[in-house]
Amino acid sequence: METNIETNNAETTHLVTIAADAAGGRLDRALADALPMMSRSRLKVLIETGCIMLTDAVTNGATSGATIDDPSYRVKSGQNFVISVPEAEPALPEPQDIPLDIMYEDDDLLVINKPAGLVVHPAPGNRQGTMVNALLAHCGDSLSGIGGVRRPGIIHRLDKDTSGLIVVAKNDVTHNDLSAQFKARTIKRVYHAVVWGRLRPASGEIEGNIGRSPRNRKKMAMVERGGRNSLTRYLTLQAIGPAASLVECRLATGRTHQIRVHMTHMGHPVIGDPTYGGQLTPARRAMISPEAAEAVRSLGRQALHAALLGFRHPKTGAELVFERDFPAELEELVELLSGLGP
Repeated sequence: METNIETNNAETTHLVTIAADAAGGRLDRALADALPMMSRSRLKVLIETGCIMLTDAVTNGATSGATIDDPSYRVKSGQNFVISVPEAEPALPEPQDIPLDIMYEDDDLLVINKPAGLVVHPAPGNRQGTMVNALLAHCGDSLSGIGGVRRPGIIHRLDKDTSGLIVVAKNDVTHNDLSAQFKARTIKRVYHAVVWGRLRPASGEIEGNIGRSPRNRKKMAMVERGGRNSLTRYLTLQAIGPAASLVECRLATGRTHQIRVHMTHMGHPVIGDPTYGGQLTPARRAMISPEAAEAVRSLGRQALHAALLGFRHPKTGAELVFERDFPAELEELVELLSGLGP
């Protein structure tokens, strides 16, 4: 049974109650049977991007429960699922002449040093001015197409306010090969972060399931139900003054906001991250200099940077490794937190 809860300019919400004859089946198939106006492939994407919530009740349009992001999840009779369908994106992003810091380019791929503030892919609220818009203008006819459409292949993403290295495919063969490397966890990805406090132990692993926060669907969290397994290996590189640490994070998995969620879960949020508790609090302000406090306050981004990216070139087989140091604003932040600044 399907009920339309709400429709507005940005999002349509449906409530589906699982019938007895659908029990034991896959979630994507059960939802496709209940929502004939939507394809199963579309529903699978919605599930994987955290738009499906298993809930016990819906009161005055408000929902609570666990986000289910596995299309093969086996449903039970009487379960209620809320499906939030975002506004459809335009079919083709527009090319825009936006400068790119390109570290490597050939006929098959590019490696870009993305600045903080640049969104990778067009989405509601960011239709233009993204890295994809810039790539369409830069690459032009050198894009032979991904999935039959002349567009750049985004294999992995960086958050808007995270800087650093990202690889982009120009054709299907390269896109499929790099995607397989990511799935096999052979891609080398090293991030550097400035976090609040001193990590104990100074090195180790953070593992657990990450899913949509049951309290706020726009945030991710470590969850007991649902979600996907995540693993980050971390190492403290430097204690920065009395209040912060420079940490190296190596990703074994690539979940949304993984490092930010893991560091917060440990009690050491990334400095400057307003979503996961990295703001300047009175207690933190008391531990650092006025100059360092001003640097944190005015940072305008989380202190997280994709510092190293390594992979096998899909065509040549060569092992490629790229490194990029902290941008100037993060270097200055480290100096001021260390007490080395003016």
